[in-house]
Amino acid sequence: MAKTITARALHTPDGVIDYPQIRIGEDGIVLSVEAGEANTDETVLTSSFLDVHIHGAVSHDVMETSASGFCEMERFLATRGVGHYLPTTVTAPIDEILRSMERIAEHIESADERGGEGRATPIGIHLEGPFLSHTKRGVHNAPDLLKPDIGLFDRFQDAARGHIRLMTVAPEVPGALELIAHATSRGVRLSMGHTNATAAEAHAGIAAGASSATHTFNAMRAMDHREPGVVSVVLTDEETFAELICDGIHVAPEMVKLFARCKSADKVILVTDGMSAAGMPDGTFRLGNFDVQVKDGHATARGVLAGSVITLDRAVANFAKFTGRSVATVARAASHNPAKMLGLEERFAVGVGRPANFNRFAPDGLLVETMLCGKSVTAREVVGRV
Repeated sequence: MAKTITARALHTPDGVIDYPQIRIGEDGIVLSVEAGEANTDETVLTSSFLDVHIHGAVSHDVMETSASGFCEMERFLATRGVGHYLPTTVTAPIDEILRSMERIAEHIESADERGGEGRATPIGIHLEGPFLSHTKRGVHNAPDLLKPDIGLFDRFQDAARGHIRLMTVAPEVPGALELIAHATSRGVRLSMGHTNATAAEAHAGIAAGASSATHTFNAMRAMDHREPGVVSVVLTDEETFAELICDGIHVAPEMVKLFARCKSADKVILVTDGMSAAGMPDGTFRLGNFDVQVKDGHATARGVLAGSVITLDRAVANFAKFTGRSVATVARAASHNPAKMLGLEERFAVGVGRPANFNRFAPDGLLVETMLCGKSVTAREVVGRV
């Protein structure tokens, strides 16, 4: 039987529909969207989130976990507003990356494309490493970093059965521009990250095909008034998308405000860079093939930050708080913008004939419900932080 849901407003990429009445069929597909009469419902609906940079959650790491572990992680992500995501790798020995590509690809191909069983759906792989800068490697293991290699990338993509959708590369490393152009020609989006690139080298990366930046500010050459570096290019280039980890730890609130003033709202992409400790209490967890210590919201290994424990609903709330923008507006940065960066905006459009994947927010900006394919996801009790 079809059902109807309502709200104070529905925010779509094309605008706002006041007092929407959304009819949803038994198959979870939107049948109609119409503006209705004013009512007492003060909640706001947006698209569900798409996290394009996440390594794991609730004790599960995407490079090592089993099929059941993926499912548990995806149920957790759904309760935090995430409808779709890109499992993200870290630098590791070649054989480990190849095995991870195969395992993740198998899970992607077995996943329910329409959010079955209240789970977030993996839609591709984000390959972060091994083609990164030694100088700005962050937590990535130095011995496993490699020079950009087209043949090796093709091996990774073959192992992934074509599911690599996004790859982080340092554009200044010899061979990077050729790899960027090659991967782009195979339909992969390229993101500049873990990079010590000068402004000129960043511009060259964009000219070769790079279209985004990985966790802006973090693991990047710092801005200088004589050599502005990659960050200045990312902030001022009108066509480049830019990820941001908005947990108040990776980037200070003042810098978040500066980022928002520089970067067009339709190019901002909020990510978690979440690792297996997300949704768990303090302790020791895995990121790829090494241990990470988590205490008071800080995830560290080898003396540097190693991913985050924030969830995407909190990142949206933080960005709204730090910048003064509405949660409904900021939600685009966690839904429509990443989909557009991947070239999937039509697939994730809101409207008739599309899956009913919505997030419902209270007037105070609190996420109160996620709906995947027309079914409400029940929030799970989480030990520790949320």
